[in-house]
Amino acid sequence: MIEENRREPSFVALHGRATSLVLETPPDEAPLWRYWGPRLPEGAVPPSGLREARPTPSFSLDSDQPLSVFPAFGVGWFYQPALLAHRDGADFAHQPTASRIERNANTLRIVLDDAIAGLEIAVSLTLDPQSDVLTVSTVLTNRGEGVLDVQWLAAATLPLPGEAVRVRYYSGRHNREFEINEEALSRAIWRRENRRGLTSHDAFPGALALTAGAGEDHDLVYGAQLAWSGNHAQTIERVDDGRRQWQLGEWLAPGEVRLAPDETLHSPEVLATCSLSGANGVARNFHRAIRARMNWPGGAMKPRPVHLNTWEAFYFNHRPDELKSLAQDAARLGVERFVLDDGWFKGRDNDRSSLGDWTPDRKKYPDGLKPLVEHVTGLGMEFGLWVEPEMVNPDSDLFRAHPEWALQIKGRPLITGRNQLVLDLTRVGVSDYLFESISALLAALPIAYLKWDHNRDLTTAGDAAGRAAYRRQVLAAYALIDRLRAAHPDVEIEACAGGGGRIDAGILQRTHRFWASDCLDAVTRLSVQRGFLQFMPPEVMGSHVGAAPAHATGRAQAIEFRAGVAATGHFGLELDPRALEPNDRLALERWIAFYKHHRTVLHGGDVWRGDAGAGAVWQAHGSAQDLLVLIYRIEPTAERHPPNMKLPMLERNRAYRARYAVPPRLALFSGQSAFHQALAKDGAKIDGAWLAEAGLPMPPMHAESVVVLRLTAA
Repeated sequence: MIEENRREPSFVALHGRATSLVLETPPDEAPLWRYWGPRLPEGAVPPSGLREARPTPSFSLDSDQPLSVFPAFGVGWFYQPALLAHRDGADFAHQPTASRIERNANTLRIVLDDAIAGLEIAVSLTLDPQSDVLTVSTVLTNRGEGVLDVQWLAAATLPLPGEAVRVRYYSGRHNREFEINEEALSRAIWRRENRRGLTSHDAFPGALALTAGAGEDHDLVYGAQLAWSGNHAQTIERVDDGRRQWQLGEWLAPGEVRLAPDETLHSPEVLATCSLSGANGVARNFHRAIRARMNWPGGAMKPRPVHLNTWEAFYFNHRPDELKSLAQDAARLGVERFVLDDGWFKGRDNDRSSLGDWTPDRKKYPDGLKPLVEHVTGLGMEFGLWVEPEMVNPDSDLFRAHPEWALQIKGRPLITGRNQLVLDLTRVGVSDYLFESISALLAALPIAYLKWDHNRDLTTAGDAAGRAAYRRQVLAAYALIDRLRAAHPDVEIEACAGGGGRIDAGILQRTHRFWASDCLDAVTRLSVQRGFLQFMPPEVMGSHVGAAPAHATGRAQAIEFRAGVAATGHFGLELDPRALEPNDRLALERWIAFYKHHRTVLHGGDVWRGDAGAGAVWQAHGSAQDLLVLIYRIEPTAERHPPNMKLPMLERNRAYRARYAVPPRLALFSGQSAFHQALAKDGAKIDGAWLAEAGLPMPPMHAESVVVLRLTAA
C-alpha cells in the first residue's frame, strides 16, 4: 500500500477495461471529480487544476467550491451535501482540514479529517478492470466530543456529464415490479426515496442516466445501484459547471443514527458503471460484477436446477400423499429441486395464523416432514422449504408468549400487513430463537434450499427503547442469514419479499436467487424480467411456468409462451403438472430439456435485450460467437411485413449459421417463408454485418408466442 500526502494539486486516476476516473487532489480537502467516463489513455490528465482553468463568475464566493467526492454543507457548497449531521445543534458545517489518499492496486481510500467538527470520513473507490464497475462506500467516524446526530450520509457522490439528459428509473407494485419510467433531467432536482423498510416493489435503489440519443445498444449510458435492503434515497442534481451530481445512500429515520464519540457509521456500497454500448452495456457490466460478488456453497455456482414450487398447486392445503404424487410426477418431467411452500408448520391453514411457530404441523404431517423429504430425495431431487423468519402472526404461540418481540412504538396501535407483524431482530433473544428454530430443521433434515420470504412493509419500527430501528433491522437480518449459512454452508437461500420486494445487491451477497415477482402472467413477466436484467444476471432470476389462467391476472397464455418466457432465468414450475393436457405436458417436457441443454449459455454469458418493433421484443444470451436469441411476439403486428430484427452484438467480419433451437408452433409453420423453413432444417448462413446492420427477417408469429434461434460462428 502506498500512502500519498501531497501538498500541491495533482491528479490520480483509475482505469478499467473501458472506463476511467480522474480525481484532482488539492491539499487538505476532498479530491475533486474531474472525470468519470469512457476509457482514457494512461497518463491522460487535465492540463491544469480546475480552479485555475475557470474564472470567478460575478456575485460568487471568492473561494471556488467544485464538485468533490464528498461535498460538504455550510462552507460554500450549495447543492446536496454528502453529509447532514450536527452535535446538539452545533458542528453542522463540515469541511476537511486534512486529507490523504491511500492507494492499493485499483482501490483509492480517501481519508478526510475535519478537526473543527470532529469528524473523520473515509471514501473508498474500487474500479474493477474486468467489469468496469466502480464500487464506492463511505465510513463516518465521530472524533469529537458528544453525540453526533446523522440525518444523511451519501454512500457515493458521482459525477455525470451535462450530456446526461434523461434518467431511467424503475417503479411498480406487488405483481408488477420493475416498470420502466423515463424523465428529462433539467435544472430541477430529480429524487427518489423509499421508506418502506425493505428494498420495496415500487422503488428499486438504482437508475440509469442516458446521454442524448442513447439507447439499448449505443451511446453513453451511466448506471448505479445501492447494495442495500432497506430505506434508501438517490438524487441527481445539476451543479454550477453544467455537470450533475448523483448521490445514493440510506434514507435515515429521525434519530436513527446517533454516533457516540469514536463510533462509526458504515454506508452500504454503491455499484456504478458506464458504457458506450448503451443500457445493455451497463447491464453486462453489472452482471459481471454481481457474479464476482456471489458467495456460492462450495465456492462456485452449479448448474441452476429445474425448480418446482408447491405454492400455486396447493396453497395451504397440504396433503402428504398428494405432495408425494406431485413429487413423483415432477421427477418424471425432469425437475431437480422440489420446494415445499407455505402451509407446512404448526396451525398454518391460512395466512392469518402461526407465523413464528416453526415446527411441522402434526395434523398435516403426523410423522413430521421426514417422510416427504426422504421421498423427494429418493427420487433424485433436492428438497427446499419456505420460511418467513422475520415475521409473526398475532395468532401464534410465539406472539402470545412474547408480544414484546414485535417491532412497535409504545402507545401506537400495532399495524398488521397480510395479518402479520415484524419481529424485532435487533433483540438478541429474537435472533437466537429464529436461528435455533431454522437451524434445527436444517440439521435434522437434508434441506438443500430455503425460500426466505418477507411479506410486508415495516411500520411502527421501534426498538425496545422506542428508537427507530429500520437500518438495524436490515443489519440484523443480514447477520441472521450469515449465521445460518456459517452453520449450514451447503444450503442455498432465495430472497423473496412478496415476489420482488427485496431485490438488491446487498441481500444477494448472502443469498443465491431472487423470486422476481409473484405474477406469473407471461406477458407481465416479460416486462418484469427485462427490468430485473438491467441490474442482475439471469441465473439469479427465479422464473417459473405458471398455470393458465394466471392466478395474479386471470389471463391465459399457451404453455409454449409461458415456458419460453421462464426459460431465460432460473427455470421452474409453479403449477401442478399432473393437471396438464397431454400436448401441454409434452411441450413442457421439451422446454425442460431445452433449458437443461442450454442453461450454461443462458447463465454463463452476456445478455442483450431489444425491441423488434411491431409488437415484438427479443432477448439474446451468450457471446458474439455463440448466441441464443429468443423472440417474443406480444401483440399482433399491424405491419404486413414486420421490420427486420437487428442484432448489433454480432461481429461484422464473421459469418454465422442460424437455425431454430425452438421453432414456431407447428400450427404456424405452414406460413413460414422458404428462408424460415430453412432455419428449421440445416439453417442458413448469414453475414454478421448484415445481421447487425440490416437485420434478420422476422418469422410470422401469433400474439403471445415465442421462437428461439441459435446463431453460431460459421
